[in-house]
Amino acid sequence: QVQLVESGGGLVQAGGSLRLSCAASGNIFALNVMGWYRQAPEKQRELVATFTSSGSTNYAASVKGRFAISRDNAKNTVYLQMNSLKPEDTAVYYCKGEKFGRGYWGQGTQVAVSS
Repeated sequence: QVQLVESGGGLVQAGGSLRLSCAASGNIFALNVMGWYRQAPEKQRELVATFTSSGSTNYAASVKGRFAISRDNAKNTVYLQMNSLKPEDTAVYYCKGEKFGRGYWGQGTQVAVSS
């Protein structure tokens, strides 16, 4: 079984920063933690930042230049550094992994940005 646990969310003022973490545990052999998604109230879940199959990174246009995704393979952890936060970044942030064609999601961490 695979577990993905997000942490690091919270309430921050506009212009502030947060760093989210996604720790993978359990049967993580062949698990590929792909990246971060978010879901705001009454909106669909959307891609925020992911690693591509070639190892490069891909960002949503709305966060490019402000967010940075990184990973520490030794810790089985993927990070999302979020700078210059805006109220429209308010959402539940989820990390996603994939193993042998099956997708795995964490429980999410809430990010709230006040104006």
